[in-house]
Amino acid sequence: MESTNLADLYELPLIDWTDIEGRLSGGVSQAPGTGGPDRHTCWLATINRDGTPHVTGVGALWFEGAFWFETGEQTLKGRNLARDPRCTLSLATHEFDLVVDGEAEKIIDPEIVATMAEQWSAQGWPARVDESGMALTAEYSAPSAGPPPWTIYRIAAHQATALATVGPGGATRWRFTPN
Repeated sequence: MESTNLADLYELPLIDWTDIEGRLSGGVSQAPGTGGPDRHTCWLATINRDGTPHVTGVGALWFEGAFWFETGEQTLKGRNLARDPRCTLSLATHEFDLVVDGEAEKIIDPEIVATMAEQWSAQGWPARVDESGMALTAEYSAPSAGPPPWTIYRIAAHQATALATVGPGGATRWRFTPN
C-alpha cells in the first residue's frame, strides 16, 4: 500500500489506514440516530451508459477488509455495474470522511452469499439466501434496491482517501496493490 499525505501543506500527520479499518470494523450503522449527522449513509457512484455519474445510497457493510453491498440486477446501479464495474463508495463517520474507488465484484459463491446474509442479519436487516443460493431475499429492503432477489457485490479497492474530521486533522490517500 502506498500512502500520500494530502495535508502536508498544513503540516498535518498522515492518517493511519489501520485506524480507518479499525473504525469501519466497529460498524457504521445506518439506523437513525447512530451516526453523523443523524446516521451514516453510504453513497455509491456508478457510471451510466452515456458516461455520466449515477449516485445512490446503499446499505454497505465493511467486512473482511472490504465494502459489500447488494442490489437488484435490474436497478440502474445493477445495470451500470454489469456493463462497467468501476465505482466509488463514500461514507462520513464522526472521525473521518472516506471515499473508496474500485471495482464491484459480483458475488455468487453460495458460501459467501450465506456469510453475507448472516452479516446483514446481525446488523438488523433480516436478509436470507434465496432459493438459488446465489442472492438475497427479505421481507423488505431499500426502495432503491428494487425487488428481490438482490445480488451481492464486493468492492475491490484500488484507492481510498480519508479526511480526518477530529483530532489534529489530516487527509491521506492510499493506493492498494493487487494481491
